[in-house]
Amino acid sequence: MRLVVLGCAGSFPGPGSAASSYLVQAEDAAGRTWSALLDLGNGALGALQRWGDPAALDVVALSHLHADHVADMAVLGVYRRYRPGGALPPVAVHGPEGTRERLGHMSGDDLAADTGEQFDVRVWRAGEQVVVGPLTLEAVPVDHPVPAFGVRVTGPSESDPSRRVTLAYSGDTDASPGLDDLATGADLLLAEAAFVEGRDDHVRGIHLTGRRAGEAAARGGARSLVLTHVPAWNDPAVALAEAQAVYDGPVTLAAPGATYPL
Repeated sequence: MRLVVLGCAGSFPGPGSAASSYLVQAEDAAGRTWSALLDLGNGALGALQRWGDPAALDVVALSHLHADHVADMAVLGVYRRYRPGGALPPVAVHGPEGTRERLGHMSGDDLAADTGEQFDVRVWRAGEQVVVGPLTLEAVPVDHPVPAFGVRVTGPSESDPSRRVTLAYSGDTDASPGLDDLATGADLLLAEAAFVEGRDDHVRGIHLTGRRAGEAAARGGARSLVLTHVPAWNDPAVALAEAQAVYDGPVTLAAPGATYPL
């Protein structure tokens, strides 16, 4: 199983990155590649095409419905409906309550049918496992102003397919029991770090700082930490230093196109 960063800019696209989107892929015993998409924020459909055909997606997992995590779902519907080879059958899309309505509103009246024709929308249930080929997805409620979930993805190790490994994606959240559940035993914790210690202390229940992400990784015994969702107005080095001060494992900053074999 491997993680590909398609977009990692926080809250809005940055000058060098699309907004939040991550591709998780794994091969099954027959050699078939399965693809799970975690979020599809502003501009991320372009990046997705550099890594393969968006028609080949097996599942889309939406952490929450803010535009920087779902905006390009509207144009993914256009791609799937009007491609020269003909419209595709619906792909499974898992998200919070209201996902179908949100996708329909973004598509507009003329394309609202894309929501039903191209997306088989299903509502996340906490603790429910979604099996897609060799991948298992589980949604965990987290702390954000709208209904939001982190996602644990478990699949075969890239180096040893007989071994199972876990990617934990925070989505957008502040420190919370859900975040700790996500991080526990994860081989890689992909955690947002949109806020800065000291500057944003008065705002809680929205985002993590690098320090709070590092603390969650440490509490959960995560084997590695990748910081993402850093807005363009932040210095990424600050988030990195905050996390490294409280977490002894390897910490890196997400970058567009970065690939992490698990």
